[in-house]
Amino acid sequence: METKLQTYHKETGVKQAFIAQKSKLTPGAYSLIVRGESLPSLPAAIRIARALNDTVENLWGDQID
Repeated sequence: METKLQTYHKETGVKQAFIAQKSKLTPGAYSLIVRGESLPSLPAAIRIARALNDTVENLWGDQID
């Protein structure tokens, strides 16, 4: 299943390593999140959203029931 993060990287061409660094995550941890194999902690989700100039709700809101 494609995540919004995968779509973001495909559409913008921004490298995952760049966002991982801005979010203070390891590239491996960020890659798992992008592939949908892991959900970030709330603080990490906030850092990712800020790095992308987006909101946590927009990035992961559809995964909450």
